[in-house]
Amino acid sequence: MPTASHPDIRRVKREGNYPSIHGNKLWKSSCLLMDYLKQNPPEQAKTVIDVGCGWGASGIWCAKKLGSQVTSVDADPDVFPFLEVAADLNDVSTTALVSRFEKLTTRQLSRFDMLIAADICFWDELVDPVYNMVNRAVRAGVKQIIIADPERPTFHEMAARCVERHCADVIEWETRSPIKARGALLVIQNA
Repeated sequence: MPTASHPDIRRVKREGNYPSIHGNKLWKSSCLLMDYLKQNPPEQAKTVIDVGCGWGASGIWCAKKLGSQVTSVDADPDVFPFLEVAADLNDVSTTALVSRFEKLTTRQLSRFDMLIAADICFWDELVDPVYNMVNRAVRAGVKQIIIADPERPTFHEMAARCVERHCADVIEWETRSPIKARGALLVIQNA
């Protein structure tokens, strides 16, 4: 993943692209998600939706390491030039979709084997939309749902609801290399 000082990222910024909804860097929870998937390869990951993708690290990893067809979703269209740089550097591509969580329909979600997300439940007002999106994904038959977070109270509130309703697991996770990160993963196996 390129950093803010990478020449191509600096070029995108000079072109006037500035993400407005926190999609301005690699969030460490993406590293938790990638490490979890590396250690626990999914049985089905042909089609992946990366929700709240930002620069797209997790989805790009799935495209590169799992051979997944990835749809990268973010409410902020200004993240996609940054995502394109990162995807190009990794010789992969993803399909961009500008959408908010609450706008993703059960029908749209039914096209995916796996839903991934990192750092998407950072405000109180995101708890319900993220929880409702997870409910729609389960109804849609998405086989695996994994949401990573540095353990904000808002994430735990949403995750507790998913544990109760969907028998989800909340797993503490930590990485040391290449980036040190710790947090938790909400994991739902929807068989």
